[in-house]
Amino acid sequence: MSLPLVTTAERRHRLGRRHRLAPSAHAATVSEAADSVVALHATDAATVFLSARARLAAGGPDMIERALYEDVSLVRLLSMRRTLFAVSAELAPHVDASTARAIAAKERRTLLKHLDEDGQGLDAAWLAGAEAAALAALDAHGPSTGSQLSAAVPALRQKITISRGKKYEAEQGVATRVIRLLAADGRIRRDRPRGSWTSSQYRWVHTEPWPAVPAAEARVEIARRWLHAYGPATEADLKWWTGWTLTEVRKALAAVGPDQVALEDGSTALVSPGDTGPEPAPEPWAALLPGLDPSGMGWADRGFHLDPAHRSALFDYAGNIGPTVWWNGEIVGGWGQRPDGEIVWRLLGDPGRAAEQAITAEAGRLAAWVGEARITPRFRTPLERELVA
Repeated sequence: MSLPLVTTAERRHRLGRRHRLAPSAHAATVSEAADSVVALHATDAATVFLSARARLAAGGPDMIERALYEDVSLVRLLSMRRTLFAVSAELAPHVDASTARAIAAKERRTLLKHLDEDGQGLDAAWLAGAEAAALAALDAHGPSTGSQLSAAVPALRQKITISRGKKYEAEQGVATRVIRLLAADGRIRRDRPRGSWTSSQYRWVHTEPWPAVPAAEARVEIARRWLHAYGPATEADLKWWTGWTLTEVRKALAAVGPDQVALEDGSTALVSPGDTGPEPAPEPWAALLPGLDPSGMGWADRGFHLDPAHRSALFDYAGNIGPTVWWNGEIVGGWGQRPDGEIVWRLLGDPGRAAEQAITAEAGRLAAWVGEARITPRFRTPLERELVA
């Protein structure tokens, strides 16, 4: 019996609708926008805002700021692939249990190893005291930057020597590492930054850890949501996206019970149970997505929406995607913002006159939304650099 076929066109239709990029699928809330792709990349502060903006029916940067800092319906967590993501508060306990807990434990072991090797007698008890003092300072002073915490907590001004005796020996302060540990453990979270929404100089606030969820159960929930958003996809895609072990991926997928489908290139992939029916085309749509946007970073194999010949222009040396121009579920170019604020873009092929008109209109909407803000991607790509030079 042959497998159901999901065509390349249908995969692009799914992306437009399920990632809420087609106008008729736009989200009403920031949480809905994030949930549609499971998580928004947050390494670059601007990415969260621009990725949410592309998926929202209405609302400016202030709407996303409210979600992050007032309603706290969207939160940043160090999680998949040891990368910072923004997820809905409803999903956060599952992201924490499935991924962030293991990262936090590894971060703690690494820091304790460095403290022991430094030879100053700093140990787990010292670290616990430094963490407690940092939390007490936040309770006393309210939202604080890392520099403000270091000024208030003497222990955070401690310096240690990393790789003592080796040619790459270096002296480092512990403040950043201790703060990173507290955040990874869910005991502090990022609050409003100093400056605009494009700034990464966050203030920190004391918070309660997320409710405990069994790790295996949490991985099943993440896999279920990911498969709905990104299927058809493979276990290799899920392993790459999560950073889980292959055993963890296979156990989570087995619990989800996905269906297998055939793809046009002759390979097979997985979809959510029962999700094998035809996917009608949404209305034509154009999008200008930021660097690291989930729609460009959701798969290890992106061949169905990206011509491999364009990869070198749109990715940096480490595999991070830059700002991209989309037309009906396919990456057709890249964009950037010049120092004077102008949004500039370039097509890497000829998608047609209708596409150019829609992209021009979308670039105008993006420019109006960004306003006076200036956006420089953290990970620069060849095409983006060329456009803004």
